[in-house]
This record gives sequence, structure tokens and C-alpha cells, in this order.
Amino acid sequence: MSKSVSICVIGSGYVGLVAAACLADMGHRVICVDNDEARVKQLCEGGVPIFEEHLPELLAKHRGANVTFTTRLAEAVEQSEAVFIAVGTPQGDEGAADLSYVEAVVAEIARAIKSYKVIVEKSTVPVYTNDWIRRVLHRHGVDNEQFDVVSNPEFLREGTAIVDFLHPDRIVVGASNERSAEVLRRVYGPLTGGAYYAQPGSVPGPCSKEKPARLLVTSTQSAEIIKHASNAFLAMKISFINAVANLAEAVDADIEDIAAGIGLDSRIGPKFLRAGLGYGGSCFPKDVAAFHWVAQERGVNLQLLEEVRKINDTQREVFFNKVRSALWTLRGKRLAALGLAFKGDTDDIRESPAVEIIKKLLQAGAVITAYDPAAMERAKEVLPPAANMKYADDPYKAAKDADALLILTDWKEFAAIDLARLNRALRFPIIIDGRNLYKPAEMQSHGFTYVSVGRQASYHAQEGKPRKVPV
Repeated sequence: MSKSVSICVIGSGYVGLVAAACLADMGHRVICVDNDEARVKQLCEGGVPIFEEHLPELLAKHRGANVTFTTRLAEAVEQSEAVFIAVGTPQGDEGAADLSYVEAVVAEIARAIKSYKVIVEKSTVPVYTNDWIRRVLHRHGVDNEQFDVVSNPEFLREGTAIVDFLHPDRIVVGASNERSAEVLRRVYGPLTGGAYYAQPGSVPGPCSKEKPARLLVTSTQSAEIIKHASNAFLAMKISFINAVANLAEAVDADIEDIAAGIGLDSRIGPKFLRAGLGYGGSCFPKDVAAFHWVAQERGVNLQLLEEVRKINDTQREVFFNKVRSALWTLRGKRLAALGLAFKGDTDDIRESPAVEIIKKLLQAGAVITAYDPAAMERAKEVLPPAANMKYADDPYKAAKDADALLILTDWKEFAAIDLARLNRALRFPIIIDGRNLYKPAEMQSHGFTYVSVGRQASYHAQEGKPRKVPV
């Protein structure tokens, strides 16, 4: 195994905390810094502030040894060879990434530099952020010989972030010289050399000692664009299949069959061809907007990305109208909502289609009882407390005496519900599925009226097909 590297990770959110835990599991000594004293206290005492598979186990394994937590940024930087910046880059008013947190952190790093450091952009940032980081360091009196700036974008999916980090499709390093690139080669040596996969207790995944992770070294500008372009392309695939789903539904075709047929083409592949409510979360919406903004600033027309966003926004309206068409009127209707997170296997509700749809239904006068395996506490922070917004302990309690059930998040447990029990719990056996978790024929055989995305609705034997509600 390559020589360990002393690392400071600034930020303990989804990216920073996952990076800190994984780097520690790879054998490095990691200090994770956050200015939120309550969060640091929680982490030091054994708490885990985010829902992520394998994360509690890795933190328990390395806390106090390979990974420690602190609010003292200067001390952490001084003790480290590589400094990973993993703070938030939220979307600004015009679509550009707000880099104020990055700038503030870089200014603090500058005051702490006393020897050579490799400063690593781990946050998702627009092209030429590396140049601005250099300028900030220079303005604070740091000499060129004391630092290098490297871009090392993350390609993590919430819910599978630990496996994605330790078993990556690729590791991208954007470096301006061999000195800094070599430090990152040492950081990722346990993965690229395969030694990590041979050690006892390593997190299992697709990589192995015989088939280790691949490293791509390029320029900092190219690395920065790779991240934004990757997310924009995946968002485009999601919006494309949703647009096709609307066509499929209009001509009595089946989007699941269509997606399967498209995905069998090796040039396209099946991933991200799932019709539904569109993308959400902390990455795709802001990264598509930021990439579009960067292109505009450079005089490049990426109008395609604006259409991707429009299709994504429209998909929520399409689903809302499905609910209204199935129920005629919404005021006073009791609806069970399964799912609050923007996707399954996470508690993240940022830009969640589920939350946005629930807000619209509440405004229309519906009474909602929601259930989510992990995201209910976070949802309570953004969904206004009201008599018509309730929460349940399981799907069946949410469904009790409801006029219809909505599936809004693709949790695996929602696809394994006892359908007979669910039918008995509902007042009317109506399911409107925004994630296509079931086959229409199966739902009809269990006595449900079943409405999904990009497929013809199937109706309970006692129900006729309703006329469409004017929109």
C-alpha cells in the first residue's frame, strides 16, 4: 500500500463526511473541519448527521484514530499535506454557483499555510475556480512555492456514496504540475493499486485487486468541466426519457419497454432512463444551471440545458394533473404520500419532487399523510405545519382510509409492499405511481386503479376510464 497522506477535509456535509470516512478507511490520517460546533460535537460523540449506507460503520471504525473532527481550521491545515475543500456551492439568483463559502475557506487556509500544501477542489465548482483560488491565496500573501491547486471532482450518488467513492468508475485529477499530481496519486494509491480491496474489512463493490480503480490526470480546467458536463448529461438523459414517456402515454405505448429497448444499445446504456417525476437533490438542478451560466458567460450557446430544466419542471405538473384527473377534485381529499426524499436510500429533501408535489396538493386543499423511511424529520423543517399535513410510522398507517395513495420516491421497500394489506387500508383502491415501481397488470389483478408515468392506466373492474380533467 502507498505511503499514507495527512489530509484535512473542510466541510462535513454529504461530500466532506463521506470523503473523510473513506480516506480514513484507505489508511490516511484525516482531520475533518466544520464551523458548526453542534455538528462537530455530534460527530465526536458518535453521531452520524446524514443517512448514508456504510457511513456509520466506517465512522465507528476510525473515529478518534484515522479520522478526527474539529472546528479549528488553522490547526488542521497546518498538520496536513493535502487540504480538501468540500463546502457548499449553492445556486445563486442567476444560476451561477455561489462560491462565497469557498472563498471564505480559502482565505482561512491562506492564513494557516506555513509549508507546501496541495489544495484540492472537492466541491462542485465552475471552470476557472482554480484560478480564483490562486488569486485569493496570492492576495493573502501566500507564495507560489507554498501551494498548488488541484481539481478532484466527486461523482457520488447519495445512498451509494461510500461504494461510489471506494469503487469509482473513474478518479479525475486536474493538476497543473507533476508535484501536485503525485500527492493525489498517493492519496488514491490504495484504490488505483488495488491494495485497499485486498485488505480485511474493505467495503465490497465492483472494483478488486485485479480490477482496481482508474485514474485520469488532466488539466484543472478540464477536470472542472468534466464534473459539470457529467451531471448535465445525466440530467439530460432523465429529461429525455420523461419527454418520451409523455409521448408514449399519448399513443398507448409503454415507456418501460421503450426504455429497455433504448438501454440495450451499448452506446446509450440503461442507467438514468427511468421515467418518473424528474431529477432533484443538491447536484443536478444547480449543476445544470451553473454549467449553462458558465457557457453563456463564455459566449457559448448551451440552450439544450434550458430545455432539460423546463422538461424537468414540467414533469411535476404532469404528475399533479394525473392526481387531479384520477380524483376529479382535490379539496378535502385524503391522500397517502409515500416518499419525501428526492430519491430512495437518502434523507436528502433538497429540490425533492416529492416535497414540491405535496406543497401543490396542500395548496389545492388536499389532506396529506406522508411516510418516508428516513426523510420525515427533514421534511418537517420545510413543509409548513398544518392540520392537513400529517406523518405516519409506516406505509399502511399512511394509507388508512385514504382516497388514493401516491408513490413519490423510489424506496425499495415501497416496491415490496403487501398489496392485499394496502388495498384493505385504503378507502378507495387507487394508486398513482410517480416512480413506476409496479406493473399495471399486477396492480389490476390486486384490485387497484393504477396510474403511472408513460404507461396506460389500468382501472379497477368497477371503475370506468374517466374523462380527462381540463387543465
